[in-house]
Amino acid sequence: MKKHVFPARILATVVFFATWSGAQAPMVEPAGTVDSTAAPALEALVASALERSPSLAALNERLAAAQEMVTAAGALADPMVEVMLQDASFPKYTVGTMEMSMIGPEVRQALPFPGKREARRAVARAEAAIRTDELGQLRRQLVAEVRSLYGGVYALDQERTALSAARELLDMLSATAAMRYSVGEAEQEAVIKAQLEVSRLEERSDDLEAERSILVAALNRLLDQPGATPLGQVTALPPVGAPAQPWEDAVLASSAEVAVRRAAVTAAERRLSLLRLDLKPDFTTGAAVGLRGGFDPVVTLRFGVELPLWRRQKQQPMIRATEHEMKMAQAELREAEAAARSEAARLQADWQRADKQIVRYSEAVLPQSSAAVDAARSSYLAGRGDFSTVVEDFRMWLEARSELARREADRFRTWAELDALLGEAPETGEPGSEARRPGTGDRGAGTEARRPGSGSQGIQGIAESRSEIHGGVR
Repeated sequence: MKKHVFPARILATVVFFATWSGAQAPMVEPAGTVDSTAAPALEALVASALERSPSLAALNERLAAAQEMVTAAGALADPMVEVMLQDASFPKYTVGTMEMSMIGPEVRQALPFPGKREARRAVARAEAAIRTDELGQLRRQLVAEVRSLYGGVYALDQERTALSAARELLDMLSATAAMRYSVGEAEQEAVIKAQLEVSRLEERSDDLEAERSILVAALNRLLDQPGATPLGQVTALPPVGAPAQPWEDAVLASSAEVAVRRAAVTAAERRLSLLRLDLKPDFTTGAAVGLRGGFDPVVTLRFGVELPLWRRQKQQPMIRATEHEMKMAQAELREAEAAARSEAARLQADWQRADKQIVRYSEAVLPQSSAAVDAARSSYLAGRGDFSTVVEDFRMWLEARSELARREADRFRTWAELDALLGEAPETGEPGSEARRPGTGDRGAGTEARRPGSGSQGIQGIAESRSEIHGGVR
């Protein structure tokens, strides 16, 4: 049996080189895959969403309408003009012949109690303030959604890159297993397992395409463009940092939801003040001129007071109802503040977890899984290892690369949500932040080469496989 080892390994080497050459040829992308061109910059997409969003445009119009109502709220009621005929001998027309008969115009104007007009304008301004805060809240949510979707596409694109590298490696290992099986140096199980892993990669690749299409369609909705509009490959995320912790006070001071609820409380207080003023009487003034033909004209001046006699059935129930609404608004404000505190704590935990896991995957899991698959592959090619070990280590390596990208996307989404709560972008590029970002700091020799998207295959390199096999042919 020994005499067959040497030719078998030579044949495996020939097959490996042939597969390597084929792997270097341009790959034909299946229909529906992502364009190889780079995606637009994230902030360009954010600016486009803010400019084109239909929901923002609708809320802008709602705000403009509320602002127009401020002036109208404090306007006086329209005056009334009447024509008066007083005939002392009706139905005979006696104007000009009898002193008590006259005809002429009369003007009446209702005047609210002092302070009511300004109170009405205050209510309208408070309502406009709510619309302003709602617009700011929607802008923050829109920016956060665009950033989160962009981060999700990044994670899928990085996993797709890892699958491409993994497919090349599997093709080579599958060809090697098939050749060793053909000469009796390996079991058929190795060939079947290699084929099974290829099928699993194809399955995951199809899933990635569908998941990416869903995310891109959601992003296109925010950009107000056709759902099938393609998006180029997202190769990197902008570097992000976070403000000093804890974040609870900053979130409470800047939360858009809390601002909306505070504005609602203010509006309820303004409405209550106005209703209490409605207990005060309004006034009516008027002036009339009576023309009497050859007699001197008669001038009439009027002044009336509106008596709120039915306040128990009208004004007072409305005051009590508005007091309930104000208490409701205050309770909703407390709920919003509690939710903001809870959200700050959640984001803080999410940020710390993602940051630690990124460091762990970059400095430990990914290098270790790369070393494991390198060792298992070398042992198998040398005829000492089991192909099941190669497959198991290969899966760990692939999962490590994909999980690192997902962790990066998780941290980026956490930053996007935090930015939406704070209302301004947290510090980026802060001292030490680059050292914590995978692939940008000093993490030891070989870390950058192992980072997904850095241009390496993430292990010692497929090209080194040629020298390893060649070294085994002696």
